[in-house]
Amino acid sequence: MGKRRIDASLAAPLDARKRRRPEQASGGWASLATDIVGLVTGRLLDDSDIAGYILFRAVCSAWRACTPPPAEHDPRNRPRGWIALCDGDAVRPEEAGEMALFHTRTGMRLLVGLPKLRGYRVVCFSDGLLVLVHKRSAAVRVLNPLTRAAVDFPSLASVYHEAIRNMYSFRTMNAAVCMSMTSIAVVVWFPHTQLVAAAEAGSDRWEILYRKLYFRNALLFQERLYAILPGFFEIIQLYPTPPLGHDMVARVPYINGLYEMLLVEVGGRMLLVLSHHFARARPLQLLQSRAGKWFNQLSFKLYQVDLNNNSSRRKLTPVRCLGERALFLSKTGCISVSVRDVPSLSGNSIYFSTNLHPVLMHSLTTGMSEELAAECQVHDREGRIRPSVRPFTIVDHLLTFCHPHEWTKGLMFHEYHFIPESFKELWKKIRAKEWQLRTPP
Repeated sequence: MGKRRIDASLAAPLDARKRRRPEQASGGWASLATDIVGLVTGRLLDDSDIAGYILFRAVCSAWRACTPPPAEHDPRNRPRGWIALCDGDAVRPEEAGEMALFHTRTGMRLLVGLPKLRGYRVVCFSDGLLVLVHKRSAAVRVLNPLTRAAVDFPSLASVYHEAIRNMYSFRTMNAAVCMSMTSIAVVVWFPHTQLVAAAEAGSDRWEILYRKLYFRNALLFQERLYAILPGFFEIIQLYPTPPLGHDMVARVPYINGLYEMLLVEVGGRMLLVLSHHFARARPLQLLQSRAGKWFNQLSFKLYQVDLNNNSSRRKLTPVRCLGERALFLSKTGCISVSVRDVPSLSGNSIYFSTNLHPVLMHSLTTGMSEELAAECQVHDREGRIRPSVRPFTIVDHLLTFCHPHEWTKGLMFHEYHFIPESFKELWKKIRAKEWQLRTPP
């Protein structure tokens, strides 16, 4: 056999091969200049939300090294526009240790693991932040579900023993998180005790703001908490507390047949929503009412609350059209969603519920309402009539999110807004989980 031919490049000395090898190209996305990275992340925080910033930092180690972790008190780091999705399997988020989130503006869905839920009970979702209460000590925690940053607050034990003394009221508490660049505060209220208390991060006690104050619903708007006093037909500022007690923002106009008064933020504006019965129903509405569809006698009036007016009584401006917006209303929470971002929704519409009809849609264009979940009811208020109808619609999820007492239990509102006594196993499970939140020590 002849000798194997040796490649000239292999026979060349090592130093020579190194000299002839072309230089590796430098650059690429990972080597972006620090100032450019800063511009990109600044735009992400200003125009997008914290999720985009977190995903940007996760691309590579170089980008993560030149960008700071999300600041705890920066309001831009709040996961605005995110809502919690419910799986409908009666599993609480703290049991699952995770939570599915949906962004109403981009349609992005994330499943986030939340080990810091262990030992806590989820109270509510406040502008993207989770408010938790410890099952044994009654200490309060605010958790950012995307950054997993947590801020702890003192126990509610002293407030409970001083002014609440009712576990049902304690278990049905609600809360809101008011955040600025320098501080973060939590406001809690107990509907059945009519008590409002607040505490700032770093404080060692809760301050009772109001006693025997009954309000209809609360809205966190521009880091201030507002509510409606139905007995006085007033919109007030609950927090921060004005020097002379609650501050009346505006008078609620009286309407014959008034059914509900609610506040909701719509595109940076505060709207007052009044639902009322028609003084004189149209013939078609009378026929539908006789057929059990009395909800078609309901109408809605909308007003924009002008908070820029410095007079003692702010101006209420009637709003005739929501455009491409849809409202989701309940006594415990209201949100607005753009139908451009969620095309399956109907624009210029209001989604709401009544005691007998869990999912209704009212069109401001036609003035008519329709029932959306009639074929998805799992019971007839006495016994089961069908299994759960899956998959759930985005309307089901959005309306369930507006009812935290249901979604925190892992229940879809349109299925379990009313739970028959015949659902003994479900009742047993709910009560067993409720009793895990013990009387504060």
